[in-house]
Amino acid sequence: MSARHLYRPPPLLVLLLFIFSVILPSQSDELQILLKFKSALEKSNTSVFDTWTQGNSVRNFTGIVCNSNGFVTEILLPEQQLEGVLPFDSICELKSLEKIDLGANVLHGGIGEGLKNCSQLQYLDLGVNFFTGTVPELSSLSGLKFLNLNCSGFSGSFPWKSLENLTNLEFLSLGDNQFERSSFPLEILKLDKLYWLYLTNSSLEGQVPEGIGNLTQLQNLELSDNYLHGEIPVGIGKLSKLWQLELYDNRFSGKFPEGFGNLTNLVNFDASNNSLEGDLSELRFLTKLASLQLFENQFSGEVPQEFGEFKYLEEFSLYTNNLTGPLPQKLGSWGDLTFIDVSENFLTGAIPPEMCKQGKLGALTVLKNKFTGEIPANYANCLPLKRLRVNNNFLSGIVPAGIWSLPNLSLIDFRVNHFHGPVTSDIGNAKSLAQLFLADNEFSGELPEEISKASLLVVIDLSSNKFSGKIPATIGELKALNSLNLQENKFSGPIPESLGSCVSLDDVNLSGNSLSGEIPESLGTLSTLNSLNLSNNQLSGEIPSSLSSLRLSLLDLTNNKLSGRVPESLSAYNGSFSGNPDLCSETITHFRSCSSNPGLSGDLRRVISCFVAVAAVMLICTACFIIVKIRSKDHDRLIKSDSWDLKSYRSLSFSESEIINSIKQDNLIGKGASGNVYKVVLGNGTELAVKHMWKSASGDRRACRSTTAMLGKRNRRPSEYEAEVATLSSVRHMNVVKLYCSITSEDSDLLVYEYLRNGSLWDRLHTCQKMEMDWDVRYDIAVGAGRGLEYLHHGCDRTVIHRDVKSSNILLDVDLKPRIADFGLAKMLHGAAGGDTTHVIAGTHGYIAPEYAYTCKVTEKSDVYSFGVVLMELVTGKRPIEPEFGENKDIVYWVYNNMKSREDAVGLVDSAISEAFKEDAVKVLQISIHCTAKIPVLRPSMRMVVQMLEDFKPCKLTNIVVSKGGEGSAPSLEF
Repeated sequence: MSARHLYRPPPLLVLLLFIFSVILPSQSDELQILLKFKSALEKSNTSVFDTWTQGNSVRNFTGIVCNSNGFVTEILLPEQQLEGVLPFDSICELKSLEKIDLGANVLHGGIGEGLKNCSQLQYLDLGVNFFTGTVPELSSLSGLKFLNLNCSGFSGSFPWKSLENLTNLEFLSLGDNQFERSSFPLEILKLDKLYWLYLTNSSLEGQVPEGIGNLTQLQNLELSDNYLHGEIPVGIGKLSKLWQLELYDNRFSGKFPEGFGNLTNLVNFDASNNSLEGDLSELRFLTKLASLQLFENQFSGEVPQEFGEFKYLEEFSLYTNNLTGPLPQKLGSWGDLTFIDVSENFLTGAIPPEMCKQGKLGALTVLKNKFTGEIPANYANCLPLKRLRVNNNFLSGIVPAGIWSLPNLSLIDFRVNHFHGPVTSDIGNAKSLAQLFLADNEFSGELPEEISKASLLVVIDLSSNKFSGKIPATIGELKALNSLNLQENKFSGPIPESLGSCVSLDDVNLSGNSLSGEIPESLGTLSTLNSLNLSNNQLSGEIPSSLSSLRLSLLDLTNNKLSGRVPESLSAYNGSFSGNPDLCSETITHFRSCSSNPGLSGDLRRVISCFVAVAAVMLICTACFIIVKIRSKDHDRLIKSDSWDLKSYRSLSFSESEIINSIKQDNLIGKGASGNVYKVVLGNGTELAVKHMWKSASGDRRACRSTTAMLGKRNRRPSEYEAEVATLSSVRHMNVVKLYCSITSEDSDLLVYEYLRNGSLWDRLHTCQKMEMDWDVRYDIAVGAGRGLEYLHHGCDRTVIHRDVKSSNILLDVDLKPRIADFGLAKMLHGAAGGDTTHVIAGTHGYIAPEYAYTCKVTEKSDVYSFGVVLMELVTGKRPIEPEFGENKDIVYWVYNNMKSREDAVGLVDSAISEAFKEDAVKVLQISIHCTAKIPVLRPSMRMVVQMLEDFKPCKLTNIVVSKGGEGSAPSLEF
């Protein structure tokens, strides 16, 4: 056959083949594209690219999948510590690319418009990374079935409109990004193939549209942590395939809609922290529930008895509602119940007996209700139980002996009930027990010596019971013990010398017992001791001189049988020794001189003491009529002296006239919005700080109170003066500034504090008074200030939220030991939930937690955020707001965005910190990142913060690697 008869392709086909050969990349081109991808991420600390070499086949590259023609279809490199900026312009030249999975890495920078060229994509996962900027237009990715951009650092406006073209989407996850606020996107309602929709923490506001019920394929719907309000739409009842519904941390109100009970496949349901009301009857039919979280709402009525038949229930939380009636007695008896919290309701009846029937219950929390009866005997066999809180109820009877010995129990709280009987020797087997609260009951008998075998005990509070006998001599074995409160019992015998071996003790209260013998010298060796109350006992002998070495905020030895000389160094506690007629002192007023005739009768000495006391009172009354004029450049007013009222909160060694006479221009050391601060030096050399707060122009506080009383208590906010007094008058901690007394008149309030001569932490870090402080000093300041806040949050009878934590409110004594100060904005919380509402944004710019932008609720986590900023100041030496951070940016933003690697983190450390300590400083910087998480619930408690700080003492050197982080936590450094 001649050549001319050979087949010749049509010219058009030849042209098309030529065009495709130019447009479509060859396999060698794809090799170069992937090597460029590798080059862009060359800083990554990973071996994943070892196989990505010029001489290797693309098919053999780790994480690469090719089709039968050898072209790349998938890039699968999740959780590989990839670091760098993605080159989407080149990646999307892989024309057969259908799947990109790069989730949970450390990718940053913007995505860019190049993504729109990945037109064949069906699967895109960039979740849990650190991108910046906005999400680009997505309309061209019409084949997408799976889109995950969750927790990736995106901000700005999301292109909701582009979702209209993504009608094949089945999985959509966009939550935990800082998008601009927007209404619920109606474009999503057209994506009727969706089975997964995650929009938690994505800045949605307004109401959820009824059309949500059209997404009938949904199995998971998460809309939590947004600004959504109004009622839950009736349409949700149509989503019969739902197994998870998350609506928590919004502003939903109203009742559960009719038909909500149709969600019979629901396994996990959380609508906590809203304003929902009505009863729970619509939930009776949700028999597959494993987790039900409805805490912090306004639900009322009884808990449906059907809940007792739920066979799969594992987590059950209804605390802080208005629920009444009994709990279903079969609750938890069918399933593997692990957690129940129904605290702060009005529930009655008995505690259900079989919630640990399956042996899985880890926490039983029913505090602040009206439960009656005994603790069911079954719980003595509940080995997994870690937390048992039944305080503030009407429970009675003898606690089952096995309860005391549960091996995993870390917290027992039986306070304010009617329990009686003993604490048995079984408590020696409580190897995990850290906190034992039994106050305000009728417990009796001796405290067993075996309690010393519960070696992890941190707090023992047995106050206001009927315990008797001796305090066990073995108590000194409790090396972790921080607080020992045995007051108002019937303990007798001596205070054990071994108590001085409890090296962590901060608070000891043994008052109101029948203890005898001498005060042990060993108590003077407790360097951490802050409060010592031994009053109202029968202690005798001399006051140990060793107590002089302690730095106590409270010392009370009143009403005992002590004798001899009061150590001169303890004279500042002059109100701490009354009721001991055989004591003498040369420096304390009202005490007989130690050089006087010891033969004087006790009656005569008491007569003389009374005479001196009356004379002193007359002098004080006379001083009330002294007119003191205070003039300053800012205030040309007179302090009126005809109505002074002094209230002391500690033992005083001065009179009000000494203070008033010192309020003059020469002693002015500071000015603030609410008044001036003066330094006062007493005749004995003691230095004090006095805050002078002018009252409002309307003057009389009583008139203000009567007016607000007519408006109702809820409309009245306490003044800064009242807030400060309410807080500091009851607080005793070595890391909280001491308030000695308040002195008030018609137009002025004076608060008298200890004077701290090294000023504030702000002064030492940022002003002309800046002081060279290496890391060991900064670390001690961080730990001390943290302990002060920890005490306010966890150690007081009622939680105290400072609300203005900042470096200028952390004062330093002569040894640079810190004190938390300035409680003018503080709140004392009455409820255990730990929240309150304010109509004033409290705090200082740069320290204010981000949730203040959208909620008026105040919690301890707001203080934690502010403390995190202080930690950043200590590590970096920077102010919270600096021009170098950028417009409208703060230190938190700056730190987050410069923690991309270990080297970057070290580079943030203040150059004044020695090289040897920079690794330690980075560890504290990491703690600060946890403290400043955007989402409050992700922040640790102050107790946890202090524990982390103590774990990272200087010179505990460990390796640091960068791992994935999230919206709330930023880059995370693992140690």
